[in-house]
Parts: sequence; structure tokens; C-alpha cells
Amino acid sequence: MQKKYIVSLTSEERETLLKLISVGKGSARRLTHARILILADQGKSDDAIADAVLVGRATVERVRKRLVVEGLEAALDPYRSDKPRLRKVDGHAEAHLIALACTSPPKGQKRWTLRLLADKLVELEVVDSLSHETVRRILKKTRSSRGSSANGSSRPKRTPSSSTTSKMSWRSTPVRMTRVVR
Repeated sequence: MQKKYIVSLTSEERETLLKLISVGKGSARRLTHARILILADQGKSDDAIADAVLVGRATVERVRKRLVVEGLEAALDPYRSDKPRLRKVDGHAEAHLIALACTSPPKGQKRWTLRLLADKLVELEVVDSLSHETVRRILKKTRSSRGSSANGSSRPKRTPSSSTTSKMSWRSTPVRMTRVVR
């Protein structure tokens, strides 16, 4: 099959890749992509490169394409989307969710579940649709407690500070300590 994206590296690009591989500093993906580009520049087939670098043939094709279309840095780094991710839940909806989680659960339920909260927000038309996983992420971010007796956002419990007497306790040493009076 005729290759659509032919890799031909300049001498500077080749030196950059060889230096990157020889130093060995960088993410595993970046080093793997550098190895793929070096082998592709040598004229190896995609299957031979995939076997040598222990990746799939599709990865070799994708790296080859990114080098030709977007350049060397784009081929070495993982794919980044240009469009920002749209948030489904804004601050108002988050506040509504947290307030709802702090109320008493519906009749017949012992506590609010993530699915119940998601369904209730859709029912109240706060959002069009919402997954229980999104509800989990929001509640985790706010550290809310859905089932404790003190509902709502809770502060972390303080751990008792260790004193010097507990550090030198006789239980912490293999031999019981005795005081020597001179």
C-alpha cells in the first residue's frame, strides 16, 4: 500500500530526536514517538516499526501523519484538543445540587444517591441532563457528606498532635525503659 505521509527529517530534526532518545529524559510517549520517527525516516515499514517499538500500527500511522501535517513538536507530544470543554453544570447548578444534597432524602429512601440527585436536578429543570458521575465529581470537589447525621460540607477532623511523651513511650521500644539514678 502506498504511504500517504512520507517522513523525511532534516538533519537538525534528526539530531534533536537522537539527542532526546540518548538522554532518555522525557515521557515514555515522547521517547516512543521519537523512536518511531527515526525508524520511519530510515524507510522502515509501519509493521516493522510497530514491532520494534512495541506499539500498534495505527500509532505509527498517526505519528507519521502528525509530523507531516503539524510538525515535529506536535508529533512528539500527545494530542491536545483546540476546543475548550464546555461545562454542563455552572456555579448556579452546583449550588443547587449541594443544597439539594443537604436536604432530607425523598420518601422511601434512607439517603440521597448520586443517581437520585442527578434525576432530581433534571426533574427540577436545573440542567437538561446529568450523569451520576458528574454529580460525584461535584460533591467530591465540595467535600459534601450525603449520608452523615450532620449533612452538608464538613471540615476535616483534626488529628491529635503527638507529644514527646508518646514518642518515648515504653511500648515503642523493644525493652522496657528504666530510669537510672546516679
